[in-house]
Amino acid sequence: MERITETLTILTEADKEAGDLPKVSEDELAVGKKRLYIESYGCQMNYSDSEIVAAVMRNAGFATTSTAEEADVIFLNTCAIRDNAEQKVRNRLKQLNGLKKRRPELLVGMLGCMAERLKAKLLEEEKIVDIVAGPDAYRDIPKLVEEAESGQKAVNVFLSREETYADISPIRLNSNGVTAFISIMRGCDNMCSFCVVPYTRGRERSRDPHSIVREARDLFEAGYREVTLLGQNVDSYKWTPEGSTETVTFAQLLESVARVSPDLRIRFSTSHPKDITDEVLYTMAKFDNICKYIHLPAQSGNSRILKLMNRTYDREWYLRKIDRIRAVLGDDCGISHDMIAGFCSETEEEHQDTLSLMEYARYDYGYMFAYSERPGTPAAKKYADDIPYDVKLRRLNEIIALQQRLSLERNRRHIGKVHRVLIEGTSKRSEDFLCGRNDQNKMVVFPKGRYAKGDYVNVLVTDCTAATLLGETVES
Repeated sequence: MERITETLTILTEADKEAGDLPKVSEDELAVGKKRLYIESYGCQMNYSDSEIVAAVMRNAGFATTSTAEEADVIFLNTCAIRDNAEQKVRNRLKQLNGLKKRRPELLVGMLGCMAERLKAKLLEEEKIVDIVAGPDAYRDIPKLVEEAESGQKAVNVFLSREETYADISPIRLNSNGVTAFISIMRGCDNMCSFCVVPYTRGRERSRDPHSIVREARDLFEAGYREVTLLGQNVDSYKWTPEGSTETVTFAQLLESVARVSPDLRIRFSTSHPKDITDEVLYTMAKFDNICKYIHLPAQSGNSRILKLMNRTYDREWYLRKIDRIRAVLGDDCGISHDMIAGFCSETEEEHQDTLSLMEYARYDYGYMFAYSERPGTPAAKKYADDIPYDVKLRRLNEIIALQQRLSLERNRRHIGKVHRVLIEGTSKRSEDFLCGRNDQNKMVVFPKGRYAKGDYVNVLVTDCTAATLLGETVES
């Protein structure tokens, strides 16, 4: 049966200003060097991982290029969270097939979650692919390239319980020079029934906090003014030094990074509702440079469906967590969500529970999808994907329409207020306007004036859309 597999809506203007996906590697001076081209698909972790791959390959003598036609090696860093994500990659391979025919020596590699899910099977399904490397095999990529150059098909999909790439300094690809990702942990132990991540990225393991703080400090000294701490579930971060019984929690890490400089903004993603503690909320409240924004995926508003999803909380518990966030951080704290329409056996009444949960939470924006069955997951093994396509689509559209209304209502609250905005660059719609995000992760667009990328400015919001705040700069 045809499936609706992905709809991403109520994008922040940051998504639009960043341009169309996928992100690609940038050009470097490449005299006498082979050239690497990387395209990244899916979540922020994949973009962060591509920066690690670029660093590994640079150490092996490669330079990066932003043009596939100039590359000696092409890597597609893939996502497997929904079928649509995999189909995008397969379609891209078809586009690259002509290039491969013209240049048989060109090597094409598949990295990331799709590579981990399909493993060596990819080599049979996609004849164009020469290299398959999972998320924990990136140190081995130069060796895999050598194997492929000798005419062999090269595969490494070994999942590690220790690998964090903590000692590798990422090469910032497609960087605006202002914002950057810092990966603080890898893997996931949550085992949500619909999700492939535990099988494609392995078990949770956290990175040495000293290396994280050092990376944040290096970024600040290089001119960056905002970092996003990344993990499949950042709130479950925990690191215990060898021979010690003292564990560093996410709240403690968050405070350490915030202390690098008051002019370095801190964000984090993604949070699992069960792990975001009062300690984290109070740490956010304590530091002005920790942004008051939380991505808190709900997935459903119905307790029975949440149990089938193995989300480990019910509707009432989630609503209490929303209440707690509002109590500690105030009603202006930005909250976004993930929501799945048409999960296995979902009834109309249970769908209405999702809509009423959204009304209660008053989300600022969201990422909304129709359920896409993923092979090998507990849901695919235990539950029938029994909601018809047209029903999924109708429910999804109702979720989208509600979120559009909520987003506009939440944005209207900011009209007449002054927001501190970190300028990320020129608006793609006009060279006469700049854009940057406020504390709540909302993009603000305003006239250029005398300001430049990397500046903090105060902007009086005068108008808005469901996705964007519009305003003009004012003196502090």
